[in-house]
Amino acid sequence: MNNSLFLLLLLLPLLLIQHPISASNLHKLKQLTSDFSAQETLSSSHDIPPTEYFEVTKPIQLPKTKPFSYNVLTHDFAHTYGKPPVLANYTPPSHCHSQSFSKIVLEWKATCKGRQFDRIFGVWLGGVEILRSCTAEPRATGIVWTVQKDITRYHSLLLSDQTLAVFLGNVVDRTYTGVYHVDITIHFYPHVKTESDGESKFGTLAFGSGFPADLILPISRNLPLNDGLWFTIANSTDVGSKEFKVPRNAYRAVLEVYVSFHENDEFWYTNPPNDYIFANNLTDTPGNGPFREVVVTLDGNVVGLVWPFTVIYTGGVNPLLWRPITGIGSFDLPSYDIEVTPFLGTLLDGGIHSLGFSVTNALNVWFIDANLHLWLDRNSSRTEGELLNHVDKPLVESLVSDFQGLNGTFWTSAKRSILSTGWVRSSFGNISTRFVQDLTYSSSMVIGKNGNKQTVNQIISFNDSVRAKLPSPFHDYIGKAHRTFSLYLDSDELGQGNGTYLSVANVTLGFKENKSQNAATGFSKSSLKNVQDGQGTMVVKNHLVVSGLGKTQQDYRYTSNGFCYFRKVGSSNYTILYDKVRNSCKKRSHSRLGFNFLKKWPAML
Repeated sequence: MNNSLFLLLLLLPLLLIQHPISASNLHKLKQLTSDFSAQETLSSSHDIPPTEYFEVTKPIQLPKTKPFSYNVLTHDFAHTYGKPPVLANYTPPSHCHSQSFSKIVLEWKATCKGRQFDRIFGVWLGGVEILRSCTAEPRATGIVWTVQKDITRYHSLLLSDQTLAVFLGNVVDRTYTGVYHVDITIHFYPHVKTESDGESKFGTLAFGSGFPADLILPISRNLPLNDGLWFTIANSTDVGSKEFKVPRNAYRAVLEVYVSFHENDEFWYTNPPNDYIFANNLTDTPGNGPFREVVVTLDGNVVGLVWPFTVIYTGGVNPLLWRPITGIGSFDLPSYDIEVTPFLGTLLDGGIHSLGFSVTNALNVWFIDANLHLWLDRNSSRTEGELLNHVDKPLVESLVSDFQGLNGTFWTSAKRSILSTGWVRSSFGNISTRFVQDLTYSSSMVIGKNGNKQTVNQIISFNDSVRAKLPSPFHDYIGKAHRTFSLYLDSDELGQGNGTYLSVANVTLGFKENKSQNAATGFSKSSLKNVQDGQGTMVVKNHLVVSGLGKTQQDYRYTSNGFCYFRKVGSSNYTILYDKVRNSCKKRSHSRLGFNFLKKWPAML
């Protein structure tokens, strides 16, 4: 295809957008996100191959064993909004000669052609969520994308018959024509025991990675539903909750929480405080400030917190930023673990208990659910325990505002910490556990040009630590995780005359994580630095997008116990400009120019 044809295809305007008046210009990110999509409609578009979208992440380290793979669902998601999830009967791979697997990988592959919003979706097995993701926004020439996720931690769940549920609410009409054609496959890699295995993972006290839970309880809504199985949190007083009962021989419990944010809180980190909203009569602009926290309670008592990473979905800020490189976490939203072992003493009474979820300062709407991972004492029918200490320091939030009319500066900070300790008596002896969370938040927001320009700088520091004193001969466990979530977002609107304006957005996302653990399997340490920069512009005339440009650069660096993976990649309007990959700790790299190499990506994993 020649260059002139490519530019014509790229810049052809199709969709109307509502140009916000000055009183609601702060809301323009939401409106542009929802309404803008650069599409092509030339009759020759069928000659153009589909574009492959991808999220930059490290490859999954796979064993050398040949996997047992089978397709668990094939479905076309079209008129599914407000309808029940798509269900399928899941049966474990009985044809495998081994029922012990060292690695299990979920593969989601989808194609789409036409015009469509970005759609959030979830995959549940027996009510346990195993993937939260966002669809890619298609083009008339078609797109394809693949998500591969390590789901080995759900090992016990995958060995019994279950109901698979997938919710992807989609609308197909004259305007939004994209149908998502989806295939879900699970790959099972049999475990081959070696002399270095030592004690079986399934016959020892399970603290640290590599010890999948014996039982996983879904903390989600029950079927039937005309929605996802997640709880919907509409405001700061709303609470989603689920009752459950724990087996009386549990000795460890970890709650895995899934979180996503939408509608008025999709860009919660850009929301000014209510005082500013009321003073300027911005009735259609979301408020409540830029700070959010997910609060997790057990029988009404706070047991953990999630201060979420600012995932930008594939239609966010400027959709051309995420074609073909998508935003960090957009194809595989992160989940967050909360150690609730110290509270087992209150859960082992054989009674009914309740887990609840709320969101501080929330606006409509948040989707939240969780999975309770439990490890059971196979040598005992009953364990017992006690909560020794629980300190829930209240949230300290500070907001300083300085504004006149639509222009102003807002400084927001917050900090909070939680500590809990407890013991459990198992057949192996006493286990004492201590869990600590320390969190800090800072944000500066500057609004200028009578609401037409906004700059946000935000940093979240998210620290967890787990210490378990184990009976002899087991080694004590120490696990630490330090995460820093950084965001810079600058949006501006520049008048061009004759009813034309230029919408400009620059964004930097940072996800940094350092983890370490000292466990029975030895000492391990990992480091991840993932930084993404994007620059986007859209020219709008008479409420019509007439041209657009999105550029994205990403630097991904991961190291863990001798395994290293580095990748630098950049794109501009669907085209990969450079792609440098190094999958060795040695300083040796190779470039991959163009994008066809990603067709071989699954084999590399």
